[in-house]
Amino acid sequence: MQLILLAAVFLVIILLLALRRPLWQAILGGLAATALLYRIPPAAALERAAGVFTDWDSLSVLLSLYLITYLQRMLEARRQIKLAQQDLDRLFHNRRVNTAVAPLFIGLLPSAAAMILCGDIVKDSTQGCLDPKEQAFVTSWFRHIPESTLPTYTGVLLMASLSGVPLPRFMAGMILPILTLFLVGYWPCIHRLPKDPGTPPSENRLRDVGNLFGHLWPLLLILALILAAKFQVVTAVLVSILLTALLHRFSLGELLPFFKSAFEKKMLLSTLFVLILKEFIAYTGVLQLLPEALSALPIPTWLVFALLFFFGGIISGTQGIIALGTPMAFSAIPGGMPLMVLLMCMCHAASMVSPVHVCLVVAADDYHITMGELIRKNIPPALVFSALMLGYYQVLVRFCG
Repeated sequence: MQLILLAAVFLVIILLLALRRPLWQAILGGLAATALLYRIPPAAALERAAGVFTDWDSLSVLLSLYLITYLQRMLEARRQIKLAQQDLDRLFHNRRVNTAVAPLFIGLLPSAAAMILCGDIVKDSTQGCLDPKEQAFVTSWFRHIPESTLPTYTGVLLMASLSGVPLPRFMAGMILPILTLFLVGYWPCIHRLPKDPGTPPSENRLRDVGNLFGHLWPLLLILALILAAKFQVVTAVLVSILLTALLHRFSLGELLPFFKSAFEKKMLLSTLFVLILKEFIAYTGVLQLLPEALSALPIPTWLVFALLFFFGGIISGTQGIIALGTPMAFSAIPGGMPLMVLLMCMCHAASMVSPVHVCLVVAADDYHITMGELIRKNIPPALVFSALMLGYYQVLVRFCG
């Protein structure tokens, strides 16, 4: 019964999106449906909503979203993203490479706001060739490929900690899934782009590489601070903003308007409501019912956990299902690296079609499409990837298990 109620909550969100209501209104409808159907007391609902502002993991999502939008305004004012796009055009002289590589590179940033920076380059590279829904798919799909594997992301670190699988061994097992994600995302849209970007090829590649780093150094600095110095995202972005203001000689008169223009109300409101929805779902405890429901199916145990991580990831997001399911999976199956690869792949596929995935909220808002339109674009490649990874798990078990 509890799972049926959860399906009803998602149906409310889908119906509101189908009626072309703004995303924040659809999520708000989902919040109201969750509170009513699960009879969440008003005091508990308020406590969960307030918890988004007192829990640093949730609050940092909103802060980093605002700060990276602020940094984006600064880079736009000095045409740095546009100049970086021109550097890529000269270096690769291939519109397809530019479109895929830029989101991959910016996807190293563990922040939902990186979607905005990816979007700027993808729009320039695909303008006139792809419609907004296809552009949103390309941006969201390729930006998230690093998230499946890199230890800069909480999900990877959390599962490695709970499973005991060494990160180097896990990352070696993820080489083929990364290539698969690239190919599965490449085929629907990017292969249709003309290769020629319509600009002159590079006359001096070394100089263009230097220019590219010169135009993107604020982003590279954020990466370096996060990876090498172990800064949190918010702190790293603040340092980058300060140095960008100094080195690009921004005046106070230039910086002040950015405080207002970086406050994207619809995007921040939608993100806030998604974070609250995740808190409401966690309060209901419905995620704990999935293992029992799936265990009744006449399928192998490893497939039960693969489905658990897929459907649980859709419902609660990556971190929620990893925290709940990883100890159970590794106690039930002598898994090691193959099992961690399988479960992370299923989590990743689920995240690409999850209505509680903040990055999809940002992408839909940035491209002015509905969340439902973006998820429909993501479903076929996500299912193809999941099916291929079920087969890949069998290969890993045979040769590496």
